Amino acid sequence: MISVEEARERVLAGIGRLKTERVGLVEALGRVLAEDVVSDIDVAPFDNSAMDGYAVRAADVASASEDAPVRLKVVEHVPAGVFPTRPVGPGEATRIMTGAPIPEGADAVVMVERTREEDGGAVAVIMAAVKPGENVRRKGEDVRAGEVVLRAGEVVGPAAVGLLASVGCAEPLVYRKPRVAIVATGDELVDVTQKPGPGKIRNSNSYSLSAQVLAAGAEPHVLGVARDDVASTEALLARAPEFDLMVTTGGVSMGDYDVVKGVLERLGEMDFWKVAMRPGAPQTHGRIGSTPFFGLPGNPTSTMVGFELFVRPVLRKMAGHTALDRPRHPVTLAHDVKKRPDRRYFLRARVERDGSGEYVARLSGAQSSAMLTSMHRANALLVLPEGESHFAAGSVVECIRLDMEEGTP
Repeated sequence: MISVEEARERVLAGIGRLKTERVGLVEALGRVLAEDVVSDIDVAPFDNSAMDGYAVRAADVASASEDAPVRLKVVEHVPAGVFPTRPVGPGEATRIMTGAPIPEGADAVVMVERTREEDGGAVAVIMAAVKPGENVRRKGEDVRAGEVVLRAGEVVGPAAVGLLASVGCAEPLVYRKPRVAIVATGDELVDVTQKPGPGKIRNSNSYSLSAQVLAAGAEPHVLGVARDDVASTEALLARAPEFDLMVTTGGVSMGDYDVVKGVLERLGEMDFWKVAMRPGAPQTHGRIGSTPFFGLPGNPTSTMVGFELFVRPVLRKMAGHTALDRPRHPVTLAHDVKKRPDRRYFLRARVERDGSGEYVARLSGAQSSAMLTSMHRANALLVLPEGESHFAAGSVVECIRLDMEEGTP
């Protein structure tokens, strides 16, 4: 039985980034850029109005107020998408819409709320002064042509998608999503659409694992259920080389019908199969061909905790991320917690701030590894180290935040 640290070190060793691909803008969301992105234009590409209103010479309206408005001749109406054809001279103004180019001669925009029309729109009555540059978005004020706007290694968020579009990068180069094969094992499993008969249970692990894979930014591929015999298990595990990673649930302990470990040893190689942790000590890791293999325990919570600790960081690394781990921070226990001292515990908990702003943790329910309800209610895993058995209320321990993405402060 190895430590959690050693298991993590082994599973991440030798894992590299996957190949790259060009994808559409929206498909790039959440992906890691594989090259710098350089703008082909200035953004904004021309001086334009930040408001609906009137483009003016600031000097002409320097004295304008509601009590002493300034009247200007309107020489043109310019909507967005149309370039002005007439300059603005002394005593003149151009009716302008948000995003429309600033006409020659104008150096400011008075918002429409500070104006009114006379003579059917031929005259603009200006009731507020503006300074030069007010309500004008300058050419290149956001991005200059030739500027690197996004760096290789950055994660594409919603704003980055818009920025990519602004600089003409229609198909950014990103690291490929890992393709993950999922295999549940056990004669007791029936499909979610079936009502379980005597001795049977619904196959929830394939669905929770698929959701975890998706949340990690990878693609789940459910291959089916391997029955508790060598032939059925071997047929599905032999497909591992078709994928970037394979995860199984169940069949990795020491029972008479736990055949996954033996099949793994025949088809590939096993690195380790027990970790000093709870829940989920039977955590199997190895390779089938060049494909990393994880055999997670069959109990639902053990499966999910094992995925969070070992599989998720590997998928993140494959997809090009450098931030591999969920945020961790200290919390204060709201009540006593007891455990066995021989291994590290990862307990499902709810972490919230108290009235003083401190983080306080309470167990989110029963900690049986077969119970998903407390995992559902949890937003954190409390990390209780080896060598200790009792943690009194008020003790400070570390937690892993399940409700925060990697790299979140």
